Amino acid sequence: MDYTETTLSSAALFTGKIISVRRDVIRQPDGRESWREVVEHPGGVAILPLCDNGDVLLVRQYRYPHRMESLEIPAGKLERGESHYEAGLRELSEETGCTAASYEYLGPLWPSPGYCDEVLHLYLARGLTVGAAHPDDGELLNVERMPLAELLDRIAAGKVPDAKTAAAAYMAWRRIADDR
Repeated sequence: MDYTETTLSSAALFTGKIISVRRDVIRQPDGRESWREVVEHPGGVAILPLCDNGDVLLVRQYRYPHRMESLEIPAGKLERGESHYEAGLRELSEETGCTAASYEYLGPLWPSPGYCDEVLHLYLARGLTVGAAHPDDGELLNVERMPLAELLDRIAAGKVPDAKTAAAAYMAWRRIADDR
């Protein structure tokens, strides 16, 4: 069966600095009309920086929507006209101060495909050279190191709920295992 839905009309509800929201009237494959609310986001990139000893560099920062600190891999949104590869280089440098000898594309991630069009592009960075972090204005974070195995254990125990971190850690672990 073809599950494609056809957009009949679209109305902008909100336009902000990072996201926009619209409400679409759609026709379902069986002919019924319904609606969809869509959060439009420019997309982003997330990088799992892997040290030579197997440690991962993570950033701890406060996440206002959840009212708590979060431990995550470095990430950020794409700027207009910027490739996700370029954004990955920029975000890794800004948030950790690192550059990497290799950046391996792990693939795309749809964080919440039921209502948001955001695509996050995941990378594995290896051969790190450490420098000084230079976060964006208003971006307060601390860099922490943790063995990849410990990060995977914390994710499995529900102690690291960030989706991009969980996905990238698993994908990197598989990539590393496949390299052996």
